[in-house]
Amino acid sequence: MKRLARLLVVLSAAACGGTGVASAHVDYVTDAPTGSESFAELLGGVAAAPLNLLLLAGGGAAAAGTAVAYLRYADRLTDVRVGIRTLRSYRPYLPWMLRLSMGLPLVGAGFAGYYFSPSVPVEARLLQVFVGFTLLFGLATRLVAAVGLIAYLVGLAAHFPTMLLASEYVPGLLAIVALGPGQPSADMLLRRITVTDGTALSRFRDAPTPGELFDRAGLTHEIVPTVVRVGLGLNFAYLGVTQKWLQPGRGLAVVEQYDLTAVVPVAPELWVFGAGLAELAVGVLLVAGCFTRGAAAVGFVLFTTTLFGLPNDPVLAHVTLFGLSSALLVTGSGPYALDSRVIPRLHRRLAGTVEEPTGQATGGD
Repeated sequence: MKRLARLLVVLSAAACGGTGVASAHVDYVTDAPTGSESFAELLGGVAAAPLNLLLLAGGGAAAAGTAVAYLRYADRLTDVRVGIRTLRSYRPYLPWMLRLSMGLPLVGAGFAGYYFSPSVPVEARLLQVFVGFTLLFGLATRLVAAVGLIAYLVGLAAHFPTMLLASEYVPGLLAIVALGPGQPSADMLLRRITVTDGTALSRFRDAPTPGELFDRAGLTHEIVPTVVRVGLGLNFAYLGVTQKWLQPGRGLAVVEQYDLTAVVPVAPELWVFGAGLAELAVGVLLVAGCFTRGAAAVGFVLFTTTLFGLPNDPVLAHVTLFGLSSALLVTGSGPYALDSRVIPRLHRRLAGTVEEPTGQATGGD
């Protein structure tokens, strides 16, 4: 069994470990033409070599084995329990994390001369720098996030489908609208001055706040995990399918440009197919809310290896993805997810534990 486990680990690393470097936005790192290659030709190239199929099967088996092992043994590992409990304790800092992950790249986009996505070279410096800096300061946070969301949707209508490369701004900004500024923030400072007796601003204590209006519309903090999870998952799936599988020629050009076959010696077709498969798998898991924290951690690793592996990849364009992945590590799946119902039942069955009260997820998120 130990030898089999080691073999599965090696096969998984060969099939999927290197795909992180190729999981960048292809449009951001190469100007190569789309080419005439189709997904069917890519698939045929992968299937032509039995070793490729063995590597893919080994990677899938290793992933399934890891999931089963987690369900069976995770609650017995003190490290896992303490890690999840510590991540949950970071929830008070979630608004600040989201503001940083949206504000910084917006400021960078404004000064760099592109509109949300580096693939949309539109000058909107004043708008993006204003929204970005205001989010960083936490001033009129919910209103400014709503303005940023509207600005993105206007750009999406004008530059569809290219703007979908930066679709992570939608769940990020919507989450800020729902969460509010948190602390530290200028909004929290002003609010505390307002509710303190004897201050000049205390006369406005009873005035309605934007947060109250958004709360009445149902944009409350309870929706944040679901919004971030589904939005990030759709982004992953979209990038995997459209940037890798539907543009295999450009994906192969990236593999050749960075000599990625020297990093992991597999066929270029397997590199491209594996990158798309990894992103699609992470996206599906996030949308379904299945092993959410694990999927978010895999996504975080993919972004990290991309930044170190592709020297001309625009770092600021990925800060949003880093931020949303980090947010899911903190929040977990939230409601309406397999983690909240199905995964706990599987865990109890595999671990041989007694039935727990409904609604208590045990580590699956």
